[in-house]
Amino acid sequence: MTGVAARAVRQDGPVRGNARALTAAGITDPQLRADYETCRRLHAKHGRTYYLATLFLPPEKRPYVWALYGFARYADEFVDSLTDADPQALLAWSTDFLDALGRGEAGDPVGRAMLHTMRRWSIPRTHVEAFLDSMRMDITVTGYPTYADLETYMYGSAAVIGLQMLPILEPVAPEAGARARTLGEAFQMSNFIRDVGEDLERGRVYLPQEDLDAFGVTREALAGGVVTAPVRELLRFEIARTRALYAFAEPGIDMLHPTSRDCVRTAFVLYGGILDAVEAAHYQVLTQRVSVPLTRRLAVALPAWRHARAARRDAGRWTPVA
Repeated sequence: MTGVAARAVRQDGPVRGNARALTAAGITDPQLRADYETCRRLHAKHGRTYYLATLFLPPEKRPYVWALYGFARYADEFVDSLTDADPQALLAWSTDFLDALGRGEAGDPVGRAMLHTMRRWSIPRTHVEAFLDSMRMDITVTGYPTYADLETYMYGSAAVIGLQMLPILEPVAPEAGARARTLGEAFQMSNFIRDVGEDLERGRVYLPQEDLDAFGVTREALAGGVVTAPVRELLRFEIARTRALYAFAEPGIDMLHPTSRDCVRTAFVLYGGILDAVEAAHYQVLTQRVSVPLTRRLAVALPAWRHARAARRDAGRWTPVA
């Protein structure tokens, strides 16, 4: 982060702020602090939008989000890297981590931080199993016949990420779980739409085959890199479907503790902005990667930062509405 955004968060910036967050979270063991820092670096490098949103959480919660993101990214890189993909390493690593859950002790930095986070927030093993199942699907599955099939994949790759985050965000209503699950799917669909071209390089298409068929689009047409009228209509359809997911998820933001809302709303707005960026680029996602402009990110982040600080100040006076 640079410029105005960097100045806005300087008091929590690079070294002192990260150490303060670990201390605030009660993470004092030197090895464990280093493990969380490994996850933080993965988060900052590969998830800039989500990392920015995490800065709006109370410091004592941020390390746990680093661990969840670091774990997900570390696993994902085994199968998504365009230069160093290593599916067999994913199989070995995921097996080792699931064994570690039984032993109560992991052997690598990402695994140790994740295990500690799961214990701290009582995150069910089933969520991690579902996530790793979806990562393993990427080794052999290159397409999804129907949206229902894609939803099965997204449950593990995205929905359970929202469910893992939920206890850290402190829900105040039981309906928050369904909203969090759907928000994870909305984020995932936004990425799928933005990354059609990149995913083709990996040999995968995440848009359902039934949708391609309905609009008369073939994989070969997508690989050709030309946004034809049928491709444009296909992407319009997927964007409309994804915006419906965001619409269902949005009320869940106010079902979270007040100190969590600015984090999630920032991610909500900026990830949703990916769809706007696709439209602004005239749906050219086959040969380029679109992104939310920096000016837009700053316009969302700076007010959220101020509001988040006020929410933390007021947290001691807040009680849930019955």
